[in-house]
Amino acid sequence: MKKIIFLIAIMLGMTFTISGQIFDPVSWSFSYKDKGDGKYELIFNASIEEGSHLYGMDIPSGGPIATSFTFESSEDYTLIGDIKALSKGEEVFDTAFEMDILYYSDKAEFRQIIESELTSFSVKGYVTFMACDDERCSPPQDIDFSFSVSSEETAAVEQTAAIPEESTTGSGRGLMGLLIVSFFLGLAGVLTPCVFPMIPMTVAFFSQDSGKKSGSFIKAVIFALSIILIYSSLGVIVSLTSAGAGFASSLSTHWIPNLLFFLLFIVFSASFFGAYEIILPNSWVSGADSRVDKGGLIAAFFLGLTTVLVSFACTGPIVGALLVEAASGDVLRPSIGMFGFGLGFALPFFLFALFPSVMNKLPRSGGWLNSIKVVLGFIMVAFSLKFLSAIDTVYGLGILGRDIFLVIWIVLFFMLGLYLMGKIKFAHDSDLKHIGVFRFVLIIAVFSFTLYLVPGLFGAPLTGISSLLPPKETLSLDLSQNGSTQNSVQLFESAESIKYEDKFDLPYGLRGYFDYEQGMEAAREEGKPVFLDFKGHACSNCKEMEAKVWSDSRVQQRLRDNFVIIALYCDDRTKLPEEEWYTSPFDNKVKNTIGKVNTDLEIRMFGTNTQPLYVIVDHDGNMLGEKMEHNLNVEEYLNWMDKGLSLF
Repeated sequence: MKKIIFLIAIMLGMTFTISGQIFDPVSWSFSYKDKGDGKYELIFNASIEEGSHLYGMDIPSGGPIATSFTFESSEDYTLIGDIKALSKGEEVFDTAFEMDILYYSDKAEFRQIIESELTSFSVKGYVTFMACDDERCSPPQDIDFSFSVSSEETAAVEQTAAIPEESTTGSGRGLMGLLIVSFFLGLAGVLTPCVFPMIPMTVAFFSQDSGKKSGSFIKAVIFALSIILIYSSLGVIVSLTSAGAGFASSLSTHWIPNLLFFLLFIVFSASFFGAYEIILPNSWVSGADSRVDKGGLIAAFFLGLTTVLVSFACTGPIVGALLVEAASGDVLRPSIGMFGFGLGFALPFFLFALFPSVMNKLPRSGGWLNSIKVVLGFIMVAFSLKFLSAIDTVYGLGILGRDIFLVIWIVLFFMLGLYLMGKIKFAHDSDLKHIGVFRFVLIIAVFSFTLYLVPGLFGAPLTGISSLLPPKETLSLDLSQNGSTQNSVQLFESAESIKYEDKFDLPYGLRGYFDYEQGMEAAREEGKPVFLDFKGHACSNCKEMEAKVWSDSRVQQRLRDNFVIIALYCDDRTKLPEEEWYTSPFDNKVKNTIGKVNTDLEIRMFGTNTQPLYVIVDHDGNMLGEKMEHNLNVEEYLNWMDKGLSLF
């Protein structure tokens, strides 16, 4: 009993991550091996935090910063061949850069052979790298390495990044969201035709101990925990066999798993429509049921097992679809998803066992239970298109564009509305004699959502579901474009000379500055607050924010009219004139490029080095309100902008 509770506590704790300010997910260690005959093998090991990835050495032009190794010139040794990566990375299609990119998760190892006639010498240089997770990217970093090589002994030198604090990966919020969704899916599973009629039978089992409430309570607890444990075990198996975070990237980009998932969703939905039933072997059910007849506390466990097995005909498609969706993300998602589903599924049984009088108020079994299955079937078909869309986008097929995707969704949800009205019938459906209040509200919601989708065919952003849809650029007809962008571009081109304007630009024709001091001076002259935008050429999350949040006309209006924008690129490697170099008091290193200066400014002013980072400040650089990082909620972003403006 204690072990079960302990396991559940661990799984709950897995839904949270440690939070910090400085994003630095990679640490390095350096060592070497004496290969004999004057040859040595330099070993570079990178340890990568879970949920983050380190880019490989061979990145196409226009992509993120590649990992590279620079050796100081020396006559003491000779490099033999090129440095090689021993770790097998994952090659994924990055939609932000529109190219296949190799990266490493968990760890990476690189090796370089050198040759020398000396018995003792040193090798110095630095490794340049960049790392990202699902929420943010670190600026390019140069980490110095130094090997004191001797043929008489093998040495190892440990070198870590200058910024020691840990960071959040952003997965905590995603896992909590999955837990909540899975919990409600578990509740929905109870309302299926295979499960709902079992409630009175299971409650009767708990009531066998006449007059002993404690006995019924203990049985109910064991029964509920058994269900949670069984479903959680399925998730743990998937988590342990998913081969880490890199496996999730393959699932989300390769055509084979995406096609497989699409077919699975279709198979599950057809089962819900009544084409067939997905059932487990009868021997499994009868074997577990025979143990229940023996009674005792152990019988409560087997009753939970029997409930899971018997209900699989209805919950199987839900569980399968949830596992498919969960396995496409973080390695913990299947475990968390199945734990949430089991918790939601077991909770009603547990409550009914404690308060059996509530049973009298439950509605009777009937056709409404089959309606729940059919509704879930429609939803599964709709979500199955997401996997086909992934194949179409990644491989550039141009078949399933945003308009075709939306047309299919509009037809599906329109048919769902007709089904709820009783105009369409499936197998096992009973006659609909009248429409209840709840069904009426549901009909209104479904048809309203259908109408909401229609403007998306002509360019409406459909912000609420944009993450589920193909890119807006795949629309055949987009009527949302207007001349505001062109006018803004003309304004930008006619503006006064702006430092670095030949190197950088802002989206949507917005006017801004790319040097902190020049931008602050302009803000003082215009009497406006400053909107600091710490970004990067290779920051995919920066591109996502601009595509999904800055594309909103309300955001653009505020940026254009209410603020002076200073966009500071933190990964730019343009060398500054030597008179502009300086040694940072933070890490005692010389800052000699635009990117290094901007990154150092971000760290010293705001204690973080992540991109994107948005900060509203006054003319003295004092922060107005809170910082804003990667956040695709447009309303929250607008409220944050308005608050900063009001504090100016």
